[in-house]
Amino acid sequence: MQKLVNRVTIELVQGDITDLATDAVVNAANESLQMGGGVAGAIRRRGGPAIQRECDDIGGTSVGTAILTTGGNLKARYVIHAVGPRWGEGDEEPKLISAVENALKLAESKQLRSIAFPAISTGIFGFPKAQAANLILSTTIDHVKNTKSTLRHIVFCLFDPASYSIFEKTLKKLVP
Repeated sequence: MQKLVNRVTIELVQGDITDLATDAVVNAANESLQMGGGVAGAIRRRGGPAIQRECDDIGGTSVGTAILTTGGNLKARYVIHAVGPRWGEGDEEPKLISAVENALKLAESKQLRSIAFPAISTGIFGFPKAQAANLILSTTIDHVKNTKSTLRHIVFCLFDPASYSIFEKTLKKLVP
């Protein structure tokens, strides 16, 4: 599914984010930047050890921030590690919004044209998927409506059919 917002294509796909050939893929990172399971583990396995070494050199970052590493062996040139909140830690909504905004700003600072996001914080971090979909998509739509973005293609790569369905319903509501 695709929607055009201010000359930026917002696309939903179901699959493996490590298969995408966007300029950057977003890792649903933790504060210590340790790439264990979920999206991070898939990126580490496919991208190779160079990505984790770069994360180790950086050492960590705060919830709501984003940092950049190379893409290692991925098709994507870069990985943007966005640290979303754990459900129940407090102030989850503004932290998730901040993680998405900071990932978009970091992509633009590198003049990137395309980026792929997972459903940040909805896996092991437990953020309710419908609530996350609304925040992630509305933040992205507001960003591209209100900035002169270098981005032309923003993909949301959802791993399972249930997540895809939730994001699809939300995107249709936000961009009729």
